[in-house]
Amino acid sequence: MTDFAPASRAAEFHSADSLRLDLLNVRPWGGDTVDMVVSGGKITEINPHQPGRPTPADARMVDGKGLLALPGFSNVHAHTDKSWWGKPWVSYGGVATTQGRIEHERAHRDELGIPGVEVSTSVMREYLRHGTTTQRTHVDVDLGIGLRGIEVVREAVAALGNTITTQIVAFPQDGVLRRPGVLDLLDQAAAAGADYIGGLDPASIDRDPVGQLDGIFAIAEKHGCGIDLHLHDPAELGVFQIELMIERTVRHGLQGKVNVAHGFAVGQVDPGYQTELIARMAEAGMSMTSVSPLKVPPLPIKAMLKAGVPVGLGTDGFRDLWGPYGDGDMLKVALKTAQMCGFRHDEDLVLALELATSRGAAFAGVPSQNLAVGDRADVVLLDAENPMDALVRTPRREAVLAGGKIVVYKGELVI
Repeated sequence: MTDFAPASRAAEFHSADSLRLDLLNVRPWGGDTVDMVVSGGKITEINPHQPGRPTPADARMVDGKGLLALPGFSNVHAHTDKSWWGKPWVSYGGVATTQGRIEHERAHRDELGIPGVEVSTSVMREYLRHGTTTQRTHVDVDLGIGLRGIEVVREAVAALGNTITTQIVAFPQDGVLRRPGVLDLLDQAAAAGADYIGGLDPASIDRDPVGQLDGIFAIAEKHGCGIDLHLHDPAELGVFQIELMIERTVRHGLQGKVNVAHGFAVGQVDPGYQTELIARMAEAGMSMTSVSPLKVPPLPIKAMLKAGVPVGLGTDGFRDLWGPYGDGDMLKVALKTAQMCGFRHDEDLVLALELATSRGAAFAGVPSQNLAVGDRADVVLLDAENPMDALVRTPRREAVLAGGKIVVYKGELVI
């Protein structure tokens, strides 16, 4: 393994954002070696690597030893509020249906301290260990916990020094219309500053797609927030609801603010209709975030991107009451996506990485995340030949900078 070493102790890197850090001898996206200057939490200079380059006496220096540098990873479909990561093993139970999982979670979340600051902090520490520095997280809002989960996540983000840039979706996991009072909670969440409000399978959960969507879109227009709606419903039923969303996005003037989460139905319909649907989504300024499911056809990611529909990736939940799998590593999610889509060529492997880094960051409110001057200093160092090698081997993260702060050193969390 290629080693790297700081010019001083790792603990000294936990300092104010205003201090300068020189990240020397790294290869952004596998290119030529450069020296990066970080100040105020941003990348302020990128210069060709020059051994012995003079630096200010008070600058902190890290020698990257020629490691591959990637932008921080972006988990843009997360459930940071409800994992049992870090707790003793929890055996899977309940019924393996969407409604069964909802009921099982509601019955057992309190005993696991969900939602709780300890839970969310543990999850986000694992994100950081794997190099995730931006997230869009769905946070449960329901009649049992009200808006407490949102405050919990915000407190956990602050406890980690805001090292993870975060956008929050107020998510009605237990349904909207079938639980009178949930629309009011979503309205309160939007008024209190939630970036997005969510919905859940308007047809199969609420059995009233028009009613659920009308309620959610009215709230979003009222408060100027976005919509990020879970849609698991398959094939024609699913795309019917996307059509309803397209029409309402335009009518309410929410272009650029509406996202379909999961949206597996897009990959399950006739190719001719699929092309038409994607074009209409692009025209309405809609986007899609998803995971890499095992049992359904992959989304037509390249066709969506070509048409102008932004696509991002996420872990969904992991080690939670919905299932025991996952560890929060977005590099593994990118690899699985590439495999599911049949990617083989270098440019496609790099695309899979971009979905989990630079392209994904916009979903968390970070407009540019590509290791460029002016970008937030979110940098991941890996011992890999090039981005393609990093994707297929998923090596450990040797170092991670989040907003200019070193949070991982030699593969270990130091925050």
